[in-house]
Amino acid sequence: MHFLWFILIGIAAGWLAGQIMRGGGFGLVGDLVVGVIGALFGGFLFGLLGLSAFGLLGQLVTATVGAIVLLFLLRLIKR
Repeated sequence: MHFLWFILIGIAAGWLAGQIMRGGGFGLVGDLVVGVIGALFGGFLFGLLGLSAFGLLGQLVTATVGAIVLLFLLRLIKR
């Protein structure tokens, strides 16, 4: 059940990151996939910084931040 929540939060984070990071993107499906990977990346980044998030909102914020950073890096590479 936790895996399903992780996927759903990653999808929501990818959509939010796509809305925040407007411009030449990867499309809806690409941003959603980046959101799921960004959720892992966000958890890693928050761990490095010593931050932790609790609850659904905290997980969504962590995943969204990770997805935004990942989208930013991917768009730099894409250029």
